[in-house]
Amino acid sequence: MTTLMRLVAGAAGLSLLLAGCGSAPEEDSGSGTAASDFSACMVTDLGGIDDRSFNASSWEGMQAAAKSTGAKVNYVVSTSENDYVPNITRLISQKCDLIVSVGGLMAEATSQAAKSNPDQKFAIVDSSSVPPNVYGMEFNTAQSSFLAGYLAAAMSKTGKVATFGGLPIPPVTIFMDGFYEGVQYYNEQKDKDVKVLGWDPAKPKSGSMANSFNDQAAGKRIAGNFIQQGADIIFPVAGGTGLGAAAAAQESGGKVSAIWVDTDGCVSAAQYCDVFLTSVMKSVAKAVQTTVETAAKGQQLSGSYLGTLENGGTGLAPFHQFEDKVPAELKQELEQIKQDIISGKIKIKSANQPKSS
Repeated sequence: MTTLMRLVAGAAGLSLLLAGCGSAPEEDSGSGTAASDFSACMVTDLGGIDDRSFNASSWEGMQAAAKSTGAKVNYVVSTSENDYVPNITRLISQKCDLIVSVGGLMAEATSQAAKSNPDQKFAIVDSSSVPPNVYGMEFNTAQSSFLAGYLAAAMSKTGKVATFGGLPIPPVTIFMDGFYEGVQYYNEQKDKDVKVLGWDPAKPKSGSMANSFNDQAAGKRIAGNFIQQGADIIFPVAGGTGLGAAAAAQESGGKVSAIWVDTDGCVSAAQYCDVFLTSVMKSVAKAVQTTVETAAKGQQLSGSYLGTLENGGTGLAPFHQFEDKVPAELKQELEQIKQDIISGKIKIKSANQPKSS
């Protein structure tokens, strides 16, 4: 089969950036011992190290960099937002050569620490770089979520799809915006009226939020409410909380499916692969790996990285068990939409897109 887009094939795109962004880190040659004295330390966001999402992906990248360079890596876990500052401070005191903060919620804490420690190198996932000693890694997931929304609208049998977030923050709502816009585009193109439950970019305060990235019970409850309202495809943007939504879909006996985020759900949460129509992925692991490798080699981390459909930094996962259920014509439409987004023919409106998009 020819998958709509594979992030594996696009991983090389991490060495490219859109015009106006700084240079992305160069790939490491894999010397294995050149950086044996280098230490990279990571601060997780809420949800834990095994959230099957961006924390886990970031740690995967850290470990890959350790393997390729010989660098020492470790992490500290944040269980609440109050942990951000002390965790970062702790790693500074441990003399970590590079501190990687995971998640946009840590932007302020990381920025303040960077300003107070100008000789300390930082990197952050899901935020742009502001102080010069912070390297930002962002992903325009509104683009790939637009594709997911179009796909969901086309595959829905009830004419209702749904989405909810972990917290009302830009790295979350950017997915929901793109999903909503993709459904609306399908409606315009096909003269349909597929409804989106849980989110309307024009009314963000009324959006469905679990207020947690690690509450599967809440995820299952929210998904259950959507299912009762007739939704048959659910898009949880909530880290580990989303596993509850996957469980609710699985208990429907094939009537409801889900779309995962950040990673390929059929790999990171394989027990729910039978309900994952696809996943909206962002290549966090590769971005973090390349960033750590570059710093470990003593090279300058400059500017920031922006993952897009064009450079393979974000995209849809394979359809896996739904491969034969997604019509060939729909696959062709999705590929054309992807190209139209890249060319600018289709313009995504989400205000949560990275400013460099």
